[in-house]
Amino acid sequence: MLKIALSPIFAHPLPEGHRFPMEKYSLLPEQLLFEGTVTESNFFIPQPLDDELILTTHENSYLTRLKNLELSKAEIRAIGFPLSMPLIEREICIAGGSVQAARYAKEFGIGMNVAGGTHHAFSNRGEGFCILNDLAITANYLLKYKIARKVLILDLDVHQGNGTATLFCDNPLVFTFSMHGKKNYPHRKESSDLDIGLADGTDDATYMSILDLNLKRVMDLEQPDFILYQSGVDVLETDQLGRLSLTLAGVHARDRLVLSTARAQGIPIMCCMGGGYSKRIRDIVDAHAQVFRLAQDLFF
Repeated sequence: MLKIALSPIFAHPLPEGHRFPMEKYSLLPEQLLFEGTVTESNFFIPQPLDDELILTTHENSYLTRLKNLELSKAEIRAIGFPLSMPLIEREICIAGGSVQAARYAKEFGIGMNVAGGTHHAFSNRGEGFCILNDLAITANYLLKYKIARKVLILDLDVHQGNGTATLFCDNPLVFTFSMHGKKNYPHRKESSDLDIGLADGTDDATYMSILDLNLKRVMDLEQPDFILYQSGVDVLETDQLGRLSLTLAGVHARDRLVLSTARAQGIPIMCCMGGGYSKRIRDIVDAHAQVFRLAQDLFF
C-alpha cells in the first residue's frame, strides 16, 4: 500500500506577501482524495523525531538554539520564516515523516511525504525556507540502522541542494546528485557528488535528455540500494522563482523516469515534494499530484 506522510498544519499565518505557498500542503491531499488516487488509509500522521536521530545530522548547539528560539536575526532572515515553537515542532515532524516514509518504502517499494525536501539546511544553520535537513536525516537513519548500504539523494528541485551536498561531502555511502538552475539560488553553490547546472529557459526535451543520460550513469556506477527523491516542481515554466521552462507534461516525464528506474531495479524510493512557487496554486498542486498518481500506477 502507498503510504504518505501528511504535512503538520502550521496554524500561524506567514507575513503578508510571503512567497512560500503553505496552503499546498492541505490542498494536495484533498486533491488526491477527491480524484480517487488515494483513500484516507494511504495517509499517516508523522511523529516527531527524537533528538538522537536529528543529531546524526545537525550540531547539538544548533538544535538547542532552535528549541530555545535563540537564533540571531540574521539566522532567522536567512531561513525566511518568523521563528516560533510551532514552526520548530512542525519541522521536526516533517523530518519524522520522511524517515517513516522511508521505512514504508523499504516495505512497499515506495513511500512519500507531502512535505520535506529541506535541502538548504546545513549542520549548524538553516536557509531558504529550510531548518532541518530531512533528506540528510533520513539518509543517516538508513545507514545507521543498516537499512541501506548506499543511498542516492536525487535532487531535482530547481535550486541546488547545497546543505545536503555539504553534509555528505566526505561520506562515500551517500551519493548526492543535484540538477538545478545554474544561475538560480543559492548563488554560492556547494559541491555535490554530481552537479548539473541548467541554463535559464531549459525546455522539456533538453531537460529529459540530460537527466536520462546522467541518471543511467549514476545508477550503473554507484549502484545505490535506496533512493531519496526531492521532486520539487519549481522547474515549471509558470514558477515565479524557477527560470526554467518545463511544462506539466515535462514534470510528469521527469517523475516517471525516476520512479520507473527505481521500480525496474527494485530499489526502494522515498519521495518528498520540495519547492513550487507558481503564481496559481492550482499549477503547484497539479504538478505535485502527478508523482503520487505515478506511484500508484507503477508500484501498486
